[in-house]
Amino acid sequence: MLQARDEHGRRVGNPKTPALSRMVANLGRGNAFVIVERVDAEADSDWYVQVWLRDDNTYQLEFRDGTAAEHYQTRTISQDKVIAALSGWSEGRPEWKDTFMWNNISALFEDAG
Repeated sequence: MLQARDEHGRRVGNPKTPALSRMVANLGRGNAFVIVERVDAEADSDWYVQVWLRDDNTYQLEFRDGTAAEHYQTRTISQDKVIAALSGWSEGRPEWKDTFMWNNISALFEDAG
């Protein structure tokens, strides 16, 4: 099952594009992020996509494909691209990430345990 949540703790189960659009549109000071994650009690790994609205009004988009070694980040100014990415990831469309140039940021998590 998928779940989306924001900084205020609002949660949406199995979010669709309209719900994700509302969550991204409501980002601002005090509610700066949305995380969409696979919620599976039996999974040993982390699968998620998240967006953070930075103070400079850019969106920092990240995703993790199961392990810290597969953690990627990019930035955009386009709210529409963010919504398309969150929706595409949620729907399992493989081309969801093709719009961006991604940086592997796994080195940031090497010492985290």
